[in-house]
Amino acid sequence: MVITTRFDAGSTADDVVAGVDLRGVRAVVTGASSGIGVETARSLARAGAQVTLAVRDIAAGARTARDLAVPADGRVFAGAADVRVERLDLADLSSVAGFAGRWTGPLHLLINNAGLIVSTLTRTPEGRELQFATNHLGHFALSLGLHDALAAGARDRGDARIVAVSSTAHMRSPVVFDDLHFERRPYDPQAAYAQSKTANSLFAVEATRRWQADGIVANAVNPGGVATGLQRDFTQRQKDYLAAAEASGAFTYKTTQQGAATTLVAAVAPEFAGTGGHYLDDGREAHTVNDDADLFTNSHGVKRWALDPEAAQTLWTASLAMVER
Repeated sequence: MVITTRFDAGSTADDVVAGVDLRGVRAVVTGASSGIGVETARSLARAGAQVTLAVRDIAAGARTARDLAVPADGRVFAGAADVRVERLDLADLSSVAGFAGRWTGPLHLLINNAGLIVSTLTRTPEGRELQFATNHLGHFALSLGLHDALAAGARDRGDARIVAVSSTAHMRSPVVFDDLHFERRPYDPQAAYAQSKTANSLFAVEATRRWQADGIVANAVNPGGVATGLQRDFTQRQKDYLAAAEASGAFTYKTTQQGAATTLVAAVAPEFAGTGGHYLDDGREAHTVNDDADLFTNSHGVKRWALDPEAAQTLWTASLAMVER
């Protein structure tokens, strides 16, 4: 039976944290200088959490931190904002290692929110396809580097949670293990992005299997359709596909506060305490659909390939080999 909550597509991140006291909770939010990441950080801070904005652009992060210090209009939350900024470039594993190495003390919430979309084949200096390297591999390395801090957070407060921000796009491709970096097949930016979003969900499955005994669980979330800077590099084909999906009713656009809501459900809702490996959509666990299911008519589901435990283990092993080189 799927896990449900009282939240739905219209709920906001502030709705989820209203009445929740996160004082004493330490959270990291990647990509928190724009879009959904800002609203995720804002709601966590309003509920009293100490929030670290892990961002590539320190100046943009500083502007966000100043904005988050402004009290909510007419809403009563737990405490004043405690927001910090640290540099993190997920495509650069040395930057990831540096961030993890600088972290001290427990960590209770790791929100792997940052995402990248590119329209042409771009590779990291190691030769890895950039969307996979940023959206999955960088977050994988970050989670590994912060494992001990998360375990300490679990001992401190009973559990620690990782949230992996996935996407409906996962329905367009499994992880293609025999050509992860498009070295043999023609490059398709939509397929590359989709593969990285499936990888986000598979990470949550395997991280929970490996780390639940340490008090750490991970869940993947679909924020839904939100107009953010992420779409600025869409190809015309991607824009046309998105327009067709909207016209079909597969999704309706959300505000950024609504887009951040499911992330907050995975992060703080009691229904997901101590349980992981799930894929959430519109504030609750999504139903599983077959791998050949049509995206337009099943946009609120999760394909089996994104929850497959064997694929999750294979991805973990492959990812470990890449980050340990």
